Amino acid sequence: MTGLDERGDFDDGLEQTAPVWAVFGDLMAGLLGAFVLILVGVMVVQIDLVASLKNEVAKRHVEEQRRTALEKALAVPLATGRVTLNNGRIGISGNVLFPVNSDQLRPDGRQLLKSLVPPLRVYLGERDDMLMVSGFTDDKPIQGGNQRFADNLDLSAQRALTVTRALIDEGMPAPRVFAAAFGAEQPVASNTNENGRAQNRRVEMAPVPRSAGVKTSTP
Repeated sequence: MTGLDERGDFDDGLEQTAPVWAVFGDLMAGLLGAFVLILVGVMVVQIDLVASLKNEVAKRHVEEQRRTALEKALAVPLATGRVTLNNGRIGISGNVLFPVNSDQLRPDGRQLLKSLVPPLRVYLGERDDMLMVSGFTDDKPIQGGNQRFADNLDLSAQRALTVTRALIDEGMPAPRVFAAAFGAEQPVASNTNENGRAQNRRVEMAPVPRSAGVKTSTP
């Protein structure tokens, strides 16, 4: 009887131990599966990050090439100091182009715009870009008695249109250029002193990509 009892106890022990190992095996298999899923997820995220980084580097490289090409195209006007180039935006002081509270071009201002047309025309044609002409003012209200403009936004719009028309008159293809107005918004300097206000009275021209799918045969 003793031998049978010991054998019975041994079988019972095996029966009790087997489910424990089975549960442990299932647990380890589950943990391993979870680890594999996490590892795959991390690898996917890393691949996406690398791709995004490569795209960003390529984008910045293209932008740098565009800025360099624009600087070369405008080398002569930039050398005169009457034109600035900042982050791809060509800036011209409003005082160079217009009398105070006026949208009538000064003769020297028209000559300056005329000098910009040939290099800009080539630059835009090579890239199939358009030129956005933007007008800006300081924050001082339009002087009393001036019935031509309702407010600074109106003045900036008319100045942008005047510059746009002058560029077209001097040879810029009309489909390549359009006007925008910002009034006193987006100042580049403080409006608390005359020097800052003079900097804010400006016209900017910026090459912009043509809308997707829109092409032109205009040179």
